[in-house]
Formats: sequence, C-alpha cells, structure tokens
Amino acid sequence: MRARPHGDAPAAQLERGRELLAQYQCGSCHAIPKVPAARASLAPPLDAFGRRSYIAGHLPNRPETLARWIEAPAALVPGTAMPSMGVSPRDARDMAAYLLALE
Repeated sequence: MRARPHGDAPAAQLERGRELLAQYQCGSCHAIPKVPAARASLAPPLDAFGRRSYIAGHLPNRPETLARWIEAPAALVPGTAMPSMGVSPRDARDMAAYLLALE
C-alpha cells in the first residue's frame, strides 16, 4: 500500500468529512467521489484531490492550507469564485482530511 502524502486520518474523521461535504452542499459546484448528489460541473471535480500539488492553482496542497481554504477562501485568494459557506474550523479540517484521502 502506498503511503499518503498527507498522512492517514482516522476512518471516523474521513466519514465525517464526507458527510460534511454533502451537508455544506459542496456538490452544488463540484463532483466529489462518494458524496451523494455531488455531480456538478460548475467548478473542477475533486477526484484524486490528495495527489494535487496546488489548491485553486495557487496554494500548496497541505492539510492546514486546505482547511483554511475551505473555511475562508477569499482570505487566501482574493476574488476567488469559491464562496465562503460558513464552515467551522473543525468541519473544515474533517472535510480537508476526506479530500486529501482521495487518490
């Protein structure tokens, strides 16, 4: 088994992150594997997100940075089309863990 570049999050955290991606309706814009109703094509699909080098083409793809991006995208990339969805820091960490586990 290949090691994940961002470590292994506990299964419960990954499941919570998957559920939160549905709850915050991230699938309104993105296609996200194993997230119900997340089949939109307005924004880039998030499959294999854990293998990506950059977030939004600008930010290094690291757990802390991804969580901050999910929580407040315009604070990191002013003018981004990614909306702020009112995600709490804890929820953002769990959502980031799920996305980073996608290989």
